[in-house]
Amino acid sequence: MTLSFQEAARRLKNGGLLLYPTETFFGIGCRADDDVAVRRVFTCKKRSLSMPLPVILGNERQLDLVATPGSDLAGDIAALSDFWPGPLTLLLPAGSNLPEALTGGSGKIAARVSSHPSARALAEFCGFPIVSSSANISGRDAVTHASELDSELIQSLDPSTDGILDEPPAPGGGEASTIVEPLGNRRLRLLREGALPLSKLEQAGFTILASSASEVHA
Repeated sequence: MTLSFQEAARRLKNGGLLLYPTETFFGIGCRADDDVAVRRVFTCKKRSLSMPLPVILGNERQLDLVATPGSDLAGDIAALSDFWPGPLTLLLPAGSNLPEALTGGSGKIAARVSSHPSARALAEFCGFPIVSSSANISGRDAVTHASELDSELIQSLDPSTDGILDEPPAPGGGEASTIVEPLGNRRLRLLREGALPLSKLEQAGFTILASSASEVHA
């Protein structure tokens, strides 16, 4: 089921599911605006519909396709986008065009620009952000090599519409992205500490606030 980039991107754009490399682990994804495909990601992973799915942007301009943050956050988001591509995920008000399952009914979307070139290129080819959840059955380990992908997950794919993209560089493992919710006036609510040190955000002039909110699961 391993595909060339062009065929993998074509299938993804046309509503298929794809297992593909990110900077940390292999991910499973689809077009973020395709309700049927989004629900298939939940089914294949055996993931609870109450757990939202994050998305990868091809570039910072694609943020407008999935989020409606409002003018009061524009300056902060422009400053935070300096950390893209990179391991920073922003939690923002979701656009009304997105499947409810994608946001878990929360009305918010978690988005980042991946530092993996293939992940970014897939979203750019689709012309729309793509779902990025770890390519594993929920509760099992995420993997960094295609050879380690769970056979049960692979068997849940449709070989006529889905597939696997295995392109270098290989995922590097390590920490997942740091997740913050911009609150305006250079304030960020911390939802998950991760690969981007909080000190970098503080050096950029942001104040980090602790949060009691649930972690955004990947």
